[in-house]
Amino acid sequence: MSKPLPSPFDKTKVVAENRRARFDYFVDDRFEAGIALTGTEVKALRQGEGSIAESYATVDGDEIWLINSHIPEYSHGNRLNHEPRRKRKLLLKGREIAKLHGAVTRQGLTLVPLSIYFNSKGRAKVELALARGKKVHDKRDTVKERDWKREQARLMRSRG
Repeated sequence: MSKPLPSPFDKTKVVAENRRARFDYFVDDRFEAGIALTGTEVKALRQGEGSIAESYATVDGDEIWLINSHIPEYSHGNRLNHEPRRKRKLLLKGREIAKLHGAVTRQGLTLVPLSIYFNSKGRAKVELALARGKKVHDKRDTVKERDWKREQARLMRSRG
């Protein structure tokens, strides 16, 4: 496989990244989605806390939800603090939701969050990918290619 393409999205501060997603899935299309958060969730994300390692997105009717993402409770939050693993609504245009719904139901693709970040306007965004699951032999090929590239880089450093 080749080096992953740079993201076309305006990422100023990446908070959480799903590095395992590129190992487990072939990424087809990527979308930028807003995320509906409470105040304490935004504050916790601004502190750099949060994880999307085991999360996924589902289409429920005409809405898309981020499931199993973990944003820990804000340390200075009071009784109005949020639940760390609650479902969070993703904000997309209707046409994009229809496209994703069709791809998930007809083609059997999976919606995988790749990263949560803040854009230049300070808004929290999720980079969402339409992905196809890899088989075991595909994963072996990925590991083999990654090890070979690492070996090449090591050999080039020792020569020069």
